[in-house]
Amino acid sequence: MAKPLIEVKDLTVYYGNTRALSNVNLEVEEGEYLGIIGPNGGGKTTLLKCIAGLTKYKTGTISIKDKNIRIGYVPQFSNLDKGFPITLVEVVLSGMINPKLKPFYRYAQKEKDRAYELLEKVGIKSLAKRQISELSGGEFQKMLIARALAQEPKLLLLDEPTASVDAKSRSQIYKLLGRLNEEMTIILVTHDLLAISSEVRSLACLNNTLVYHGGPEMNETILTQMYGCPVDLIAHGIPHRVLRHHHNGVHEGGEEEC
Repeated sequence: MAKPLIEVKDLTVYYGNTRALSNVNLEVEEGEYLGIIGPNGGGKTTLLKCIAGLTKYKTGTISIKDKNIRIGYVPQFSNLDKGFPITLVEVVLSGMINPKLKPFYRYAQKEKDRAYELLEKVGIKSLAKRQISELSGGEFQKMLIARALAQEPKLLLLDEPTASVDAKSRSQIYKLLGRLNEEMTIILVTHDLLAISSEVRSLACLNNTLVYHGGPEMNETILTQMYGCPVDLIAHGIPHRVLRHHHNGVHEGGEEEC
């Protein structure tokens, strides 16, 4: 049996005295498109950062089959100052910079051409010369994806890439990720349950520990374990999941329109 691309074994992570992850075991196959969902504080971002090598852990292991694999990472909160005077194409070019290079590095023409190709790939080439302060939320997220692609990754990690975008941009981003999955493995952390039903091939439900890992179809038992309260499932056209008001006030929600 072929070794999975990523193998997480008995992973436990603490921030000080707070346990963020407890005994997580997870395998991700090469070419997979995995969606990770769960409540706030459930450890989703921590798991993603551990896989990316951005968060240290003392207990457990994370093995990646190809140690030389290039990883692209799109964070939930970018440290990029939206008021900084820089254009989209310059941001994408910055994703190509080797940390060992000297200051005032001058990009080669092939790198500039590649940056424009990536902006075209994510659908915003026409905005290449625009200042990032002028971007909408969806345009900004597409730019961050283009920057992550500048590393030519075979593994793309995304943390809530549609958290602050409108419905049209959200749909465009999911379609983009579906196309990118033809070229690379994708792990997507999201609160958007519509994404789970529309594109992902497998699902991991995380609430400090792994509650479920399998196909993208969920049931009430899985969601109750994950959110700690009863959950109703309502489908409109394509299956997606909705939380309704509970008497204990834990969750409140309504039907979504497709």
